[in-house]
Amino acid sequence: MADENKYEYKVVQTVRGTHGVVISKMQKDGWELVEQLPGRLRTTLNFRRPKRPLPWRLIGAGAAILVALAAIIVTGVALGDGDEEKGASASSTGIGEKTSATPPADEPTAAEVITAQNTREFAALLKADPCGEANVNFAAKHEGQTIAFDGSIRHMASYGDDQTRYDLLLGPGDKGPQTTDGPNFKYEDVNAGNLHLTGQQVPAAVAVGDKFRFFAKVIEFNRVQCVFRLAPVSTGAR
Repeated sequence: MADENKYEYKVVQTVRGTHGVVISKMQKDGWELVEQLPGRLRTTLNFRRPKRPLPWRLIGAGAAILVALAAIIVTGVALGDGDEEKGASASSTGIGEKTSATPPADEPTAAEVITAQNTREFAALLKADPCGEANVNFAAKHEGQTIAFDGSIRHMASYGDDQTRYDLLLGPGDKGPQTTDGPNFKYEDVNAGNLHLTGQQVPAAVAVGDKFRFFAKVIEFNRVQCVFRLAPVSTGAR
């Protein structure tokens, strides 16, 4: 029981091959990796970090302020009329809507996503030699960050002997198998569910030549194969 009082715990599941990025991010936030349980498709990571001591003096002072505010509110309600009550209700609803619009902490905001429009380096990469040094530099500099680009599926192959999971080769632009410029982006060991398909007309399946707006995390660049490995975040039909 003493250990539970001292630590808070968090369990994270990652797609195979991306756990290193997750561990690095969690450690930057103060989490300690306690246990790593590799599975066939996913890896389960158990983290813990010390609980921050509660500022009891501030809590006591805050409680006193809340008591005083409660007394003021009760007095205001007793003296006010029905229209004031309606106004207070409308104000409360507005705050709730604004709060719910805040993006989740684990999801990248628009400003954090690298696109050809906000990063010249990435715009140049999408037209560069697929085996060039620009791929190496970009992967090392932006490992773990999210990129977004309009692209298409160049090639699909079954992952090993599994007929339900695939390796997907992606390319920038709309040319599918005829793509010649830009990196050989690759998703390894994925199915349609892993792609997190979005949009008004989500396809039931994907095929070579299909066009999407890809959101993905940078993993690494393989110099030998000239393959730029990514992990899917979401895939928008277009």
